[in-house]
Amino acid sequence: MAVVLGYDESPGAERALSASIEVASAFGEPLVIVYAIGPPGVVGEEYASHREALLALGRTAVTRAVEAAHDAGVPTTVELVDAKPSQALLDVADKHDARVIVVGTWGESPIKGAMLGSTPHKLLHLSARPILCVPAAE
Repeated sequence: MAVVLGYDESPGAERALSASIEVASAFGEPLVIVYAIGPPGVVGEEYASHREALLALGRTAVTRAVEAAHDAGVPTTVELVDAKPSQALLDVADKHDARVIVVGTWGESPIKGAMLGSTPHKLLHLSARPILCVPAAE
């Protein structure tokens, strides 16, 4: 089993990182840090350049998360997944038999999240696994 974290450097993701390290430590499980690199479109000339830019951004973004987990003694794996965030997290959670999926929330009201389809909202409705939604600091 593992703890799966959706990470994107947002304020909510930063608090989710702390919570996921705490959960992984408590259960003695590895932390799988997921960064979704699914570009907005899947056709056209710009797809490859968008994907490469997102991949480079993802590699840089997860560096701090990996360092924080290692400082806490939590082993990590990084997954840069070519999919939208909710699908990436669901796929990685299945792959690693996740105990829980941890995501941050940031700046969206529950109504806006329901209407626009925020990642936490989608996960709460699509996942058979527990979801821990961590709000950003005030």
